[in-house]
Amino acid sequence: MRLTILQSTLAWENPAANREKLTQQLVPLSGQTDLVLLPEMFTTGFSMNAAALAEPMDGPTMQWLRQTADEMGAAVAGSFMCEDSGRFFNRLVFMRPGGAFDFYDKKHLFSLAGEPNYFTAGKKRLTLEWRGWRICPLICYDLRFPVWSRNAPGSFAGRMEPLYDLLLYVANWPARRAHHWRSLLTARAIENQAFVAGANIVGTDGNGLDYAGDSALIDYSGAIICEQNGQEALLTAELSLENLRQYRLQLPFLQDGDVFHFR
Repeated sequence: MRLTILQSTLAWENPAANREKLTQQLVPLSGQTDLVLLPEMFTTGFSMNAAALAEPMDGPTMQWLRQTADEMGAAVAGSFMCEDSGRFFNRLVFMRPGGAFDFYDKKHLFSLAGEPNYFTAGKKRLTLEWRGWRICPLICYDLRFPVWSRNAPGSFAGRMEPLYDLLLYVANWPARRAHHWRSLLTARAIENQAFVAGANIVGTDGNGLDYAGDSALIDYSGAIICEQNGQEALLTAELSLENLRQYRLQLPFLQDGDVFHFR
């Protein structure tokens, strides 16, 4: 599978401008990738102005995701402010060509920025399938909580296998804690024996926070496939599911892991 991470600056609280810019950045990738990963709150930046900026599930950002996935012939994933049943969510949508989609609501809301005061936390982790891969998408602060991303074996077609092959993180992760971002992405890849992709932003947001990017794609052994610091970038790499499976057979660590039951 060809995976692309889009690392970009974002126009603060300006959804139309961000959708237009992302469209222009993605034009060269049409037909050249299978999955595009966008940052967290890719239409607004990490704003708490949900009352003014949150969109319904039939709003312009969902329409943009459908159109972009169709035009690219690829799945597109990223989070935005969503209003659903009178509540606000930091919601990641995984949009496929043709309009089918899955979504995940951020579970670990960032209390340091007051996110729980404006958004409702999600309760369910999502695992989805795309072009033969099992994928688990998560959002920013979720990265700090390893139990939530635990790749415990599950039953598939009568045999026990890891729940996912690829772990996605979309983020607005400030430069002042960049070492944590890089270290935790690598840790999640090693402990879960899965590819990990992290999409972050660059630039300065409306709250004066600086972002260095450090978007990266890391393999199941913790080796960095590609990364980018300090500037906008499109990172594309080919991932091998067969190599991943062979690695797990050679080093079957997951079968000895602890089992956690979520409440």
